[in-house]
Amino acid sequence: MTLRVTGGGVSVTVRGDAVGETDGVLGRLAADGVPAALMGGNASLWGPEATEKAAGRLGWVHAPDRSRRLLPRLDELTERFAGLDHVVLAGTGGACLAAEVIARAQGRSLTLLDTVDPHQIRRATRGPLDRTLLVLSGAETVETDGVRRVFERAFRDAGVDPAGRIVAVGPPGSPLETSGHTFVAADPEVDGCFGALSAYGLVPAALCGADVRRLLEEAEALIPSLLLAYDNPGLVLGATLGTATANGRDRLLIADDGSGPAGLDRWVEQLVAESTGKNGRGVVPVVVEGPAAPGFAATRGVRRLVLGEPAEGADLAVSGPLGALFLLWEYAAAVACRVIGVSPFDRPAVHESEEALAGLLRGAEDGTPPVVIGCEPVLVDGEVEVHATGDMLEGAKDLRDVLDAFTHAAPSGGYIAVMAYLDTADDTAGLRPPFAHRAAHDRDAQVAFGLAPRLLHSTGQAYKDGPRTGLFLQITGAVTTDVDVPGRPYSLGTLQLAQAFADLRALRSREHTVVRLHLRDRAAGLARLEAALNG
Repeated sequence: MTLRVTGGGVSVTVRGDAVGETDGVLGRLAADGVPAALMGGNASLWGPEATEKAAGRLGWVHAPDRSRRLLPRLDELTERFAGLDHVVLAGTGGACLAAEVIARAQGRSLTLLDTVDPHQIRRATRGPLDRTLLVLSGAETVETDGVRRVFERAFRDAGVDPAGRIVAVGPPGSPLETSGHTFVAADPEVDGCFGALSAYGLVPAALCGADVRRLLEEAEALIPSLLLAYDNPGLVLGATLGTATANGRDRLLIADDGSGPAGLDRWVEQLVAESTGKNGRGVVPVVVEGPAAPGFAATRGVRRLVLGEPAEGADLAVSGPLGALFLLWEYAAAVACRVIGVSPFDRPAVHESEEALAGLLRGAEDGTPPVVIGCEPVLVDGEVEVHATGDMLEGAKDLRDVLDAFTHAAPSGGYIAVMAYLDTADDTAGLRPPFAHRAAHDRDAQVAFGLAPRLLHSTGQAYKDGPRTGLFLQITGAVTTDVDVPGRPYSLGTLQLAQAFADLRALRSREHTVVRLHLRDRAAGLARLEAALNG
């Protein structure tokens, strides 16, 4: 069976058993008037307990119209900063990922720093500072505060006034509004997860030269279809995602066929995970290399999504222009949350990790690395330390034994999440496929791979509070050259390690199984890990 719905330039194709599973739910959603209620900003769609918070988070449904008010301001800013062609974006969450997708789709250069890895930040500050513009997007978290302070120092050292080189985007009343930097007020009813078409995503995209008007036009063209009770692509996509969990398919395998915008898979990943994963329910997204990647042909517990044209073995295929896709997926995520029975705007695990991080940093005021109980390694293999609790690794003699024991401990039909607190330049791309092949063969499980701290503001929510079918491998690495954070009693290296330990604590407090690998030398440690995976 195949169900194909088009509208506003987008196409959603559902195939196989997913068609029958979705059909009844579509009828109920239509009968309940969900399409009109959602596009009208009805905050009661997710139940009485979620109504108050939802009432202040639905501005994104009007983003194609409201964001047009930004255009004159964006024109003024792009003219003012003409010639600053090295645009660096510091921030966390979905809107920053959206800005990166927009830039890549239109062939523009944008350096995204959603990390505090000292090697990566140092590299960025050694760029052409005479042509650099720093954009801070979203709430000023401890991560963006650190990056801002390091760049301000770098600008001053280069004889450049930071006040003329930093643009901040935040809600009205944000401390950044009175920081002395250029400030752009964002819609207070939009947060980063649903903010692709808001100031959070559009300001950095426009400043690197992207045509954001086109994105808004593409999104606007989809709105009539999203108001329909039937033949509504957003309703079909949301219902298909939501019903999957009720039918034992709590993972969404995401494969990009190469025909769509590069990086969209990671943006979809964060949106689905952060909005749906809570109360022991939700969808855990797993990004793979393509439809032929190891694990995509899994037999249990999954929906298979192709971003592009329908492919063999896929339950879902979604394609269309980028602006419309942003709105489509945000709409679908909200619908899926109604079907699952969770609020799309409640992210307790994200806030818990932030609070745990703050606590660890208070205990590291002298700049020494934070420590956790049981931090002595249970095994050392070359440049790789293995840290674990319990007896799962009892008898393991080397890293290969550790990986064997770890994989066999994964729930059958579940997933393994690899969380790497490393530099994007570290050679991590080769880790997922052999791990995924091993897990698929031994346990019919999938392997998700993500860089941190990016994942703390996305998949981390689903990992901690979503379906309890995961096993977690955290990778940290020694810092070769650290960077002090001006005005703070810690370095970026300390901050990065504190992020990892805060996440570790949050996972273990929920009784999730976590093994940490610490690379005493990043290059040698990764080489040893890859050899063990392929062995």
